[in-house]
Amino acid sequence: MNRFDHSDLDGHLLQLFVAVYEEASITRAAQRLGLTQSAVSHLLDKLRAIVGDPLFVRSGRGIVATARAEVLAQKARVLLDDLRGFMTTGAFDPASWAGEITIAANDLQRDLLLPTLLRRARERSPGLSMRVIPSGVPRPEMLRDGACQLLLSPRSPEAADLIQKRLFEDQYAVFYDASQRDAPHSQADYLAADHVTVLYEPRRQLDLDQTLTSRGIHRRIVASVPGFAGVAAFLRGSALLATAPSLLRVELFKGLACVRPPVPCPSMPMYLIWHVRHQADPMHQWLRQEIESVVTPALRSAGRGAMASC
Repeated sequence: MNRFDHSDLDGHLLQLFVAVYEEASITRAAQRLGLTQSAVSHLLDKLRAIVGDPLFVRSGRGIVATARAEVLAQKARVLLDDLRGFMTTGAFDPASWAGEITIAANDLQRDLLLPTLLRRARERSPGLSMRVIPSGVPRPEMLRDGACQLLLSPRSPEAADLIQKRLFEDQYAVFYDASQRDAPHSQADYLAADHVTVLYEPRRQLDLDQTLTSRGIHRRIVASVPGFAGVAAFLRGSALLATAPSLLRVELFKGLACVRPPVPCPSMPMYLIWHVRHQADPMHQWLRQEIESVVTPALRSAGRGAMASC
């Protein structure tokens, strides 16, 4: 007979369960939570007894979640959000708050904003830690199920229960290795070259590729990678071109040359996106304000207005 019931659940068990689920490893979950492996295993056994399911089973050298755990992980994330909201109802004091926030972001917004955000936020809230996950092609479920509290993306998922705020707008630039080739100054030069692009799974093109195709402009793509972090290595030492957000020159594409595209390209807005249930949460409001506060300094530091400085 099961001697546990739902009243034996607490925030620590839920946080541990989510950590093991996301890390797919008891060792990494223990490191993330600052616990010993034996402590994580003991608490996981307690949770298994409460829910009546093994939750995680061996698969090769690792562990995988059971079907029940897949469902419970989504519920656990929402419950943890609710607990955080319960703690921060009313006045919010960053200095006394402690917890982990999860932000979904891809390469550009991750490198441009989040390191500065972490430094600034931890000055005011030393107990805060940040987890960054890739946003890929954003889905509403990421915010609905609590996989992240905030999403940074140029593409806001269309859903009535999500709220978005435009943070800034970037332009595309053509990047290349100046030691290997000259800049493409005309559309003919551009289309005669071989190109690298980003293709998010499941086979989701950049807005750029959709725009060019709709205008009858077809680049010769010789390589596609799942994110901008993989592009620069293909450009260095080759005559390839990549058309990407100009702000990537600050970090990922540092040292590569770039010019304005000789073809019509869409702009790239960047949005901060969250679920409506967090709209009035004082902690969440503070975090959103912190993100907005780092945008202008980040753009100023990047010299956003000087495309020729690439």
